Amino acid sequence: MNETSALPLTQENRPALQRASLENEDSAPIPGALLLAIEATASTRPPDGHESYEQATALKNVGLFRQAAEHFEKAAQDPAYALKGFAQMGLSLKKSGQQEEAVAAFRRALQVPSTSSKEQVQILYLLGRTLESLGRIPEALEAYRWLRREAPQYRDVATRIESLSTRRMHRDSR
Repeated sequence: MNETSALPLTQENRPALQRASLENEDSAPIPGALLLAIEATASTRPPDGHESYEQATALKNVGLFRQAAEHFEKAAQDPAYALKGFAQMGLSLKKSGQQEEAVAAFRRALQVPSTSSKEQVQILYLLGRTLESLGRIPEALEAYRWLRREAPQYRDVATRIESLSTRRMHRDSR
């Protein structure tokens, strides 16, 4: 695309499909200035991890969780943003109701080699909560137990393990 044919995309001259994708979950359009700020960060070259992460954060902040997840996934392709990208992708997917996809994103975050113990604990907790919300109790217990080995006093993990173990025992005894 040459510079003379590169028109700024406004809400009015976007294809209908793109306009629809720029609306938040409540179908309210993005404020014009914010949309322009998000677009201003875009360029004609492939975005690097930092750019994608910043775009994703802006989208997430205005409630565009599905679009944010896509940009977080792009950011995660940059090794410097892999952990943050996959973790934030999981959070965005969870917020948009895509629990199964969120589980996959949290698991990808756990596979990033440079993950610290503290980051691992935080992601395990998010993974456990998401699995629990899906009713996948054995997997949630596994995540919580792994977390407890790393950080025995983390949040309400001991209580969750006890509660889920009791619930599982009652279900198994029927």
